[in-house]
Amino acid sequence: MNKSSSIIKIKIQNEDFDVSEEIKVLYQNNTGAVVNFVGIVRDYDEKNKQIINSMTLEHYPGMTETEIEKIIIESFDRWELTGVTVIHRIGNLKPFDQIVFVGVSSKHRQNAFDGCNFIMDWLKTKAPFWKFEEYNNQKNWVSFNESDNQALEKWKN
Repeated sequence: MNKSSSIIKIKIQNEDFDVSEEIKVLYQNNTGAVVNFVGIVRDYDEKNKQIINSMTLEHYPGMTETEIEKIIIESFDRWELTGVTVIHRIGNLKPFDQIVFVGVSSKHRQNAFDGCNFIMDWLKTKAPFWKFEEYNNQKNWVSFNESDNQALEKWKN
């Protein structure tokens, strides 16, 4: 696969995104499959047993995009992909707002499924984003989730 003819799109933004428009961008280069993931803000914190009023996401500009690009390049090295789009929102978001979009295209579905899953697992653990939830006039930094780290184990080989 020639990466130079592939779509690679990385955006960190405050504004929402249109999933259907982002998927259309991935329809090229003899693509036969597009797999995507959309993460949304939860309305309840199970660990603290609290209703979430909002979540604020922060990042390290420049470093965040560089780390996401590394993840994407590795996904192209592992699977035959034709395109990858990663959009991650920052700022204050309300329950059920979209947070992240990962779209992956390839000639064959399994490559797209694996690439999307890989990128999302690495985004959850390696990309420099910080989140805090607000509930009952309190702010709570979202702590690292061990299950996310365990998900990375399947990709180590």
